[in-house]
Amino acid sequence: MRSDTQTSKGARFDARLTEDQKSLFERAAALAGSRTLTDFVLDSAQEKAKAVIRDSEVLHLSEKNRQIFVDALLRPPAPSRKLKQAASRYKKLRQHQ
Repeated sequence: MRSDTQTSKGARFDARLTEDQKSLFERAAALAGSRTLTDFVLDSAQEKAKAVIRDSEVLHLSEKNRQIFVDALLRPPAPSRKLKQAASRYKKLRQHQ
């Protein structure tokens, strides 16, 4: 079902569809218990849009790369000499500010 924020009218979206598409969507809307065809189509499009965005934000790793990543988090390597020097320079700069 749609939330209150979804039912407030603001923007408009028009689409042309075939008779077969309309029949399919109407049947699915009825089976889903949607109030209207528009509710069904908008809810379905919103769910799909969220899934596409969520999938694009998820990092997909092979098993090998996942293990390397987890190992680096659980057992990070000791800081290198260059990293220690950079940290020292940063601390000195922060003390003089």
